[in-house]
Amino acid sequence: MTTEKTKCEMGPTVPLSKELHQMKYRTKGETFRESTSRLANALKDSEEHYHQFKRILRDMRFLPGGRVQAAIGAPKTVTPYNCFVSLDIPDSMAGIMQAVAEAAETMRLGGGIGYDLSSIRPRGDNIVSLASPASGPVSFMQIFDATCKTISSSGHRRGAQMAVLRVDHPDIEEFVRSKQDGTSLTAFNISVGVTDKFMACVENNKDFELTFQGRTYKKVNARSLWDEIMRSTWDYAEPGVLFIDRINQDNPANYCEEIKATNPCGEQPLPPHGACLLGSFNLTKYLMWDGNGNIHFDYNQLAQDVPPVVRAIDNVIDIATYPLPQQRNEAQRMRRMGLGITGLANAGELLGYPYGTPGFIQFEERVLKTLVTNAYSASADLAKEKGPFPMWNRDKYGATVKNGPWANLSEEIKKKCILQGLRNSHLISIAPTGTISLCADNISSGIEPVFSHGFERVIQTFEGPRVEEVKDWAYANHNFKGKKADECSIDDHLNVLLTAQKWVDSACSKTCNVGDDVSWDEFKNVYWKAYRGNAKGCTTFRAAGLRMGILTDTKSSEEAEENLACTLDEYGNRTCE
Repeated sequence: MTTEKTKCEMGPTVPLSKELHQMKYRTKGETFRESTSRLANALKDSEEHYHQFKRILRDMRFLPGGRVQAAIGAPKTVTPYNCFVSLDIPDSMAGIMQAVAEAAETMRLGGGIGYDLSSIRPRGDNIVSLASPASGPVSFMQIFDATCKTISSSGHRRGAQMAVLRVDHPDIEEFVRSKQDGTSLTAFNISVGVTDKFMACVENNKDFELTFQGRTYKKVNARSLWDEIMRSTWDYAEPGVLFIDRINQDNPANYCEEIKATNPCGEQPLPPHGACLLGSFNLTKYLMWDGNGNIHFDYNQLAQDVPPVVRAIDNVIDIATYPLPQQRNEAQRMRRMGLGITGLANAGELLGYPYGTPGFIQFEERVLKTLVTNAYSASADLAKEKGPFPMWNRDKYGATVKNGPWANLSEEIKKKCILQGLRNSHLISIAPTGTISLCADNISSGIEPVFSHGFERVIQTFEGPRVEEVKDWAYANHNFKGKKADECSIDDHLNVLLTAQKWVDSACSKTCNVGDDVSWDEFKNVYWKAYRGNAKGCTTFRAAGLRMGILTDTKSSEEAEENLACTLDEYGNRTCE
């Protein structure tokens, strides 16, 4: 069996993809072939491992996170980590400014960062030492916002931040409205940390207490507060919702860490100073054609590719540059990574399964089960060889987990993990993969449907401007037009999200696009379906809302230029890798 199209040329073939890969992920004058050799050499455990990983990279079967590609083995000093979460912010000016300074250093080296602001006292609270009222967490967000914009202006990456506030914080209503003017806090995504207690109060139409450090500031009607959160997401696509209790309950390592925030795109719930390495398997590369034009998916090849990838990404943890020593300590304490998939829509639909249909879901589940089974098995083998992650505890690991990989692994693999330990506390995450997917000839991103079948871009040449059309991979290579995001039903989106969450020990970056015909009650029910379906969070985007869509089918070269290196995250913000 062979792939349908054998290319003499390695790496990207689409001109825009070539240009982006060169600009973002290679050193000056470096070819694609040389960049894969650089990565494989820096991350090898042996010559055999070097050749295994190099072949996977050269065929683009695995796409390391953009920061990994740019940083590992390269002369420049940048971090290979996309994702960080801030320290647990102290409720003091010195503590807040420490968080700002640490965030600046993190972003300076290329990392996005999330914050839990729930530890900052509410607006109007008395500051005893100053005999004056506190300004509250939302006011301090402006300092982080300005810092992010300043740091990002000095480099090529747009800074990315996530602010999280618990739903029971007294300033929650101000937080929900904080970005609605369209000009404030534009360097932030925002999410509400929703508790099980709050959801129960909403369901039973009860009052809900807003508290800080054990003191009740006021009571609100839970349904009214929920409706305000929902109304903001309906109109402005923010805030996102994090089911924070479930995130902690289903964290297999919750015996040694508490999670309060996520990275900017939400696929990585992380503890204070937490960091995570990302990378995605390119499912379009596992599509195989026989001589009669029949197509199938090569699950055996995927299974064989996972162990050398786990071994290589695990090695990143020890050789990486970290913005802060606390981040190094946390990374080496847990050795977490976030392996995922991209090109799901292209691959599944070319196999004959329209996005979100039962056949598509079965395909998605089998792919993720193959990834997870082999990733956990490989991590157990590494633990036997090199030792488990330092906080490993075979009696406590996964003890409270009701959903996710640890609950769905076969007994055989689970016994192997318990016996040998795990090298990595977390292994699986679904990232948005916007830029790396575009660099792989514009395959569909992550587990999202195709957003657009193509856009145009103007390139300036010596002969004058040239219009270049950039098509979706399946359309360009197979003349196949898959279901676009705005053509999928809510249930299509939710079914894909909830299936992925069964096999993810971190979280999923997934946007549930909502059409114009969806009613207010149907919209709110999206979040209830996500909650009852054991999702760790939910985000929606409604093109008819007050916040205009960002990625659009466009004939404007200026818009295409702005969007070419960005992905639409869960909140409608541009988040560049």
